[in-house]
Amino acid sequence: QVQLVESGGGLVQAGGSLRLSCAASGRTFSSYNMGWFRQAPGKEREFVVVVWKGGLTYYADSVKGRFTISRDNAKNTVYLQLNSLKPEDTAVYYCAATLQPTTRAREYGYWGQGTQVTVSS
Repeated sequence: QVQLVESGGGLVQAGGSLRLSCAASGRTFSSYNMGWFRQAPGKEREFVVVVWKGGLTYYADSVKGRFTISRDNAKNTVYLQLNSLKPEDTAVYYCAATLQPTTRAREYGYWGQGTQVTVSS
């Protein structure tokens, strides 16, 4: 069982930055692939980025070069640095965990409650 709690969302102007955190419970955090997804109003949840348990990462094209994911297994925490934010990045951002090597939301079994990111123009 893994419980996830996100923090760090907020309101920022276009071009600004935010850092999201996702704290996980459990002693097997290092075994999980950790992903970030986002959902804008009226849209489906979409994949943003994943950090595999071995540390490699994979980004959606829409955020590549602007967002950076990292994980600290000693702290059971995954981070998402959001730079050069655009209004279209506005969404609820969710942290999720899976044992599978996947970017598909339905294959992530554990989810946080989400944190709102709003980017004003």
